[in-house]
Amino acid sequence: MATKAETDTEGEASGVPKGAAGSKPRTPRSTAAKAKARTPAEVARAGFDAVIAHDVDGILENWSPDGIQDWVALGVFRGHDQIRDLFEQVFAATPDIEMIVERIVADDETACVQWRSVGTFTGEPFIGIEPTGRRIELRGVDVMEIEDGKIVRNTVYYDGAAFARGVGMLPAQDSGTEKAMYAAFNAATRLRRAIRERTSGGTS
Repeated sequence: MATKAETDTEGEASGVPKGAAGSKPRTPRSTAAKAKARTPAEVARAGFDAVIAHDVDGILENWSPDGIQDWVALGVFRGHDQIRDLFEQVFAATPDIEMIVERIVADDETACVQWRSVGTFTGEPFIGIEPTGRRIELRGVDVMEIEDGKIVRNTVYYDGAAFARGVGMLPAQDSGTEKAMYAAFNAATRLRRAIRERTSGGTS
C-alpha cells in the first residue's frame, strides 16, 4: 500500500495536479455507508412512528431482512416474515391500539425506547387467546441494536402479568379475587410442604 508521500509523488509524476478534476480521493465503501445511514435514534423513531400508524410495511422498512425480534414475554421472531406476522396479529387483535413513545435514549449502535400502549382486545385471537373485549394497558422498553440504519435485533421488555390481567387471564391487581387466589396458592404450598415433611420424616 502506498504511503501518503508515495501517493502524492505518483500524482505529480502522472501530470495530474492534486485537487484537479478526476483526482478526487476515493471514499471507502464502509465509510460512505455509515455517512448515509440514519442514526439509531432516527431508526427507532421511524419504527415506532410506523407502529403508531399500524403500518406493517413501514415497520419492516426499518428492519434488516435477518432481524430478530426477541419479545421476552412471547418468544423470538426471526426475519421479515415472522415479524410481519407478529405485528399483523397485534393489530388484528387490538384494532384500536395506541402506542405512545415516552423517551428515546440512543448512542451510535443502540436505541432504547420507553413506551406505553393501550388497546381493546376486540378483534382476532392473539397467541391462542380468544378476544375478551377487555382494555389492555402496558408499559415497556425496547432495546434496539442497529447496523447501517437497520434494526438487527430488538429485545422487548414488558410486564407479562399486566398483559394477563388486561386480557382477563389474571384478576385485577390488589382485588379481592387476587387475594383469594394468593390465599389458595399459599394454602396448597403449605399442604405440599407438610406432606413432604411427613413423608421424609417417616422414611428416615
